[in-house]
Amino acid sequence: MDTPAEAARMKARSEMMIALKCTVASWKVTQAVAAQRLGVTQPRLNDLLKGRLSKFSMDALFDLATAAGLRPAVTMQVAASGRAAVQRISRARKTAGSGRTVRTKAKGAAALV
Repeated sequence: MDTPAEAARMKARSEMMIALKCTVASWKVTQAVAAQRLGVTQPRLNDLLKGRLSKFSMDALFDLATAAGLRPAVTMQVAASGRAAVQRISRARKTAGSGRTVRTKAKGAAALV
């Protein structure tokens, strides 16, 4: 990883991937059935379940999360020491939110729920 932005992107994608992996595992179905539910091929699902992060863009992970019935939420935090703001994808939620922005307890952080 060369930059803080790259690290933030990788962390966000890995959190999405973990949420998807847990969701698919909870279905207790074969990879072929799970792949069909998500609208991907079984080899593509296998890449996801094996954690092959480089094979998935953030857009692809958002699409898969939505197909899995998850609702990804994006939160923004102000970085310390004047560094650029980092983007973090919070754990995917199964419940639909109101779509409004609310202030969290952390100073300067907001979340779309």
